[in-house]
Amino acid sequence: MKKENISDAVIRRLPRYYRQLTDLCSRGVVRISSHSLGQEMNITASQIRQDFSCFGEFGQQGYGYNVEELRAEIGHILGVDNNHHLVMIGVGNLGHALLQNFPFSNTGFTVDAAFDVSPTVIGTSVNDVPIYSMNDLDSFIREHSVDVVVLTIPQSVAQDTANRLIDLGVRGFWNFTNVELSSPFPDVKFENIHFADSLLTLSYRIANR
Repeated sequence: MKKENISDAVIRRLPRYYRQLTDLCSRGVVRISSHSLGQEMNITASQIRQDFSCFGEFGQQGYGYNVEELRAEIGHILGVDNNHHLVMIGVGNLGHALLQNFPFSNTGFTVDAAFDVSPTVIGTSVNDVPIYSMNDLDSFIREHSVDVVVLTIPQSVAQDTANRLIDLGVRGFWNFTNVELSSPFPDVKFENIHFADSLLTLSYRIANR
């Protein structure tokens, strides 16, 4: 199957598989069947086999999956071994918390720098990530290979900032601005994060249990 034909639902399950397999590795599990993996994740065995078949053959009939090898294969598909380079724009409460606590390196990303407009944070660092003025952003992007930009900035400047970065060659955005960003260029990819969506999903589930 060509990768462009793989559904978004399958792609969004891949990180779940990777996370579960990482946990299994830490627990010393060497091999696992699709049935047992499905029980761990509340997914049917047939769904797991169907998902994996989009990318090749990973298991052996009667043996199951080698947990460490499958984790490595899915990590490779997800690009965790590509050493992506990332910068963050906006080091307020959310940006600071992400820099301080989110394990970027575990997902294959190196955080090279952060940018802000506040004199109180410019020139400081968070978790060894230097924070520069937004005035230095354009020159930094031109001089460094930046794969992804994390946006934790006000909604009012989100799309304009994204457009500015797209013009500079950035093609990946992890967007926490609570605005659906877009671009006319098909090679520009956005992952728009909406915390309220997750909470409202929980609201629906507890209201309809």
